[in-house]
Amino acid sequence: MATRVEVVLGDITRCDADVIVNAANETLLGGGGVDGAIHDAAGPELLRECKSIGGCPTGEVRVTGAHNLPFQAIIHTVGPIWRGGHQGERDLLRACYEKALAACAGLSAKRIAFPSISTGAFGFPEKLAAEIAVATCLSWDGLTPDVAVLTAIDHQAKSVLDEALAATT
Repeated sequence: MATRVEVVLGDITRCDADVIVNAANETLLGGGGVDGAIHDAAGPELLRECKSIGGCPTGEVRVTGAHNLPFQAIIHTVGPIWRGGHQGERDLLRACYEKALAACAGLSAKRIAFPSISTGAFGFPEKLAAEIAVATCLSWDGLTPDVAVLTAIDHQAKSVLDEALAATT
C-alpha cells in the first residue's frame, strides 16, 4: 500500500503523528530552526541522548526517544547543504526521506511528520526540496507508514508543498 501524503501548516512538535523527523546538523546537538524547536520541546534529556550517539552523517538517520514530546520517537536526519546541485544533493536529500520512512516502518508507526529538510540554513531550493519530499514519500512501498505529513512553517512553504503534491495527481 502506498503512503498517503498530507501537507499541514504548523508546528511539527504539535502535529498529529506517531513519529517526527528532525532536520538536524551532523552533531545532533541542536541548533536553530526546526532542530532547535524540537530540542527545546523535547527537553534536556534529548540533548543527553544525542550526545551519546556521536553524531550523524549527511543522508543518514538516527532514532531517539521523544522525551517530553508525545511521539513514539524522533528520527533525526541530516540533509545536504546546497552547493549548486552538482554534488549529489538531490540523492542525499532523497536518502534522508527514504531512511526516515524505513526507520518509521521499523517502529511500526503509522504516521510520520517531516519538516522541510535542508531548505533553511542549508539553502536547498524550496521547490526542488518539496518535489523530492513528495515524490519520495508517494513512492514509498513499505507496509508503514500509512501517512507522511509534510509540515510547513509558514503559508509560503505550505503553498510550495501543496503545488508539489498537486503536480503528482
